[in-house]
Amino acid sequence: MASNTRKKRLQELPLHIMLLPGVILSVLFHYIPIGGIVIAFQKFIPSRGVFRSKWIGLDNFHYLFNLPNFTSVLWNTVFIAVMKIIAGLIVPIIVALMLNEVISNSFKRTIQTIIYFPYFLSWVILGGILIDILSPTSGIVNQALGFFGIEPIFFLGNENWFPFTLVLSNTWKEFGYSTIVYLAALTAIDLHLYEAAIVDGANRWKQTLHVTLPGIMPIVTLMAVLSLGNVLNAGFDQVFNLYSPMVYSTGDILDTMVYRIGLIDAQYGVATAVGLFKSVIALGLITLSNFLAGKYAGYRIF
Repeated sequence: MASNTRKKRLQELPLHIMLLPGVILSVLFHYIPIGGIVIAFQKFIPSRGVFRSKWIGLDNFHYLFNLPNFTSVLWNTVFIAVMKIIAGLIVPIIVALMLNEVISNSFKRTIQTIIYFPYFLSWVILGGILIDILSPTSGIVNQALGFFGIEPIFFLGNENWFPFTLVLSNTWKEFGYSTIVYLAALTAIDLHLYEAAIVDGANRWKQTLHVTLPGIMPIVTLMAVLSLGNVLNAGFDQVFNLYSPMVYSTGDILDTMVYRIGLIDAQYGVATAVGLFKSVIALGLITLSNFLAGKYAGYRIF
């Protein structure tokens, strides 16, 4: 028995060695930096370090919550993140259902490749592309609108348009990759259910309503509840590359606020307090999403 156990451990050793770099990186960049949370309760001065900086308790949080723009920044973060979550659920489902109806495999693979491609581009690249195509003077979008007699719209400089521009551009970038999940769920539906529906006289639309959608509803529920943890993640990379002071009132989010307070204004304690506030809320939402996923989708992360 002992020899079998030892042999099994030796067989699994290469797998553990493969995991080792990931474990080391996680410890270095996720667990060790947790000690930096103490900065949120200090008047942190880099030259003095963590151990010699003055302890001020909750003063950074009081300062943070009394900032005149904190409420609007929090609202912007929640609004943009929730809109992204909703669009990120609806659009991939619709596209997956449409692709599922395509008969030609070559055409389907071509479409899949086209819609997947933006996912692998960084927001640095896509930000430059969007700035060009959404330009109010030379952008192709406003030129197209001009053919219909519509006045140019400053999508990235108008505070009313900016949040929706963020949501639409993020959906365009992400929906192709998310479609993979729902296409995989569609392949798991029993074909006999479609045959039974055809015998009962159901057309393609009714098959979709009564067979396809109920068949993928567990994975839709799972993806929806797991996305709750991202309510305060509105997408720093995207916002940072697209926003400007003209749209701070509707486009400034917690992450960009942390960037300005921490790296530009050098208020490290306040910036850490913002990050800690966000992390605590996210932890609660992730715990809630795990509970809901277990209750309604039969899935638990831990």
